[in-house]
Amino acid sequence: MTTVGVIGLGYVGLPLAVAFAEEGCDIIAVDVDARKIEAIEAGDSYIEDVPSEQLRSVAGRIHATTHYARLAKADAVLICVPTPLTRNREPDLGPLLDSTRALAEVLQQDQLVVLESTTYPGTTRERVAPLLEESGLAAGRDFHLAFSPERVDPGRTDYTLRNTPKVVGGLTDACAERAEELYGLVCDTLVRVSSPESAELTKLLENIFRSVNIALVNELTMLTDRMGIDIWEVVEAAATKPYGFMPFAPGPGMGGHCLPVDPFYLSWRAREFDMSTEFIELAGKVNQQMPYHCVAKVQRALNDAGLSVKGARIGVLGVSYKPGVGDIRESPALKIIELLRALGADIRYHDPHVPALTELHLHSLSLEEALADADLALIVTAHPSVDHELVARRARLVVDLRGVTRSFSGAGNVVRL
Repeated sequence: MTTVGVIGLGYVGLPLAVAFAEEGCDIIAVDVDARKIEAIEAGDSYIEDVPSEQLRSVAGRIHATTHYARLAKADAVLICVPTPLTRNREPDLGPLLDSTRALAEVLQQDQLVVLESTTYPGTTRERVAPLLEESGLAAGRDFHLAFSPERVDPGRTDYTLRNTPKVVGGLTDACAERAEELYGLVCDTLVRVSSPESAELTKLLENIFRSVNIALVNELTMLTDRMGIDIWEVVEAAATKPYGFMPFAPGPGMGGHCLPVDPFYLSWRAREFDMSTEFIELAGKVNQQMPYHCVAKVQRALNDAGLSVKGARIGVLGVSYKPGVGDIRESPALKIIELLRALGADIRYHDPHVPALTELHLHSLSLEEALADADLALIVTAHPSVDHELVARRARLVVDLRGVTRSFSGAGNVVRL
């Protein structure tokens, strides 16, 4: 029986642990957050993609702990810790380096170590390997080392760990073979690349591609707003071309664990090679500007209705970064709320997936309460469970940042991005 260690039990680590457990593996699940350990032991999932019933079904195979020492018994260890940005938008490898140092203290001969955390090219070879080698074991000789980027899209059900191709890059051919053997238990398709650097850059390219194209359509959105052209109509018309075009929807900005963060890992790394990645950095600037454009749109809508933003009661609908999930990391809704409050607006919100915004001292209201006396309903995240047609009928004024009201007839009170 294979024993798999998983370091970091968040949106990547916990689903991985459950998937390997379902294939009969013993799991040593490690996290520094004791609350996560307690939740796993109780069979209570805190990750939306892992129902508690699914977690409980493999409870006997998952051994959760805050102690790294138990990882000495693992055949393979997967590192799935956060790789955020600092306040200066530079890579923060603190959690990754801390977990690697702790693993080095218990690393065993012939173990496989795989880094799944998104990072810049060179991290596995230049940062992780030397720390692990402080154990006295040599990477690629005494233990195996590889990089395999997570490809998790929270809330998605059509593409899962099982049917999403898994990219693997090993420090040596033998390292890659060991990683392929492991991931073959839970993934149908494996894509082997020549090195950890190629695998690291693959993940960044995937997200930079989205970031740049979202920035392009968002920049056009700001232009078409001035020109009086419907950007949604333009995107839909362009999408009828059967080749050479891929539609991206405009919106209030990017959020989540990847798109607002990952491109900056590559732009930072590029500066070490005396190169400025202008497309990447410009895309970041455009997308960071979108909340300001959206707030200006709200101001104009209120002004056209004879109202001031100061003192206006605004019901924000959806505060997570994407539909159907409760993840608020880097959500543009948070910046929009902050900007509207600074202008004197009275904010309340409704989000079926986010019960509270603690730092903003707000709690989710029912849809009816959020709309009851609102001067304006602001659709920031279009959750499928929210009846937006009802919103368009009941609200005095609606600003739709997601285009979900386009098909509603007679919605003369709706202003769209």
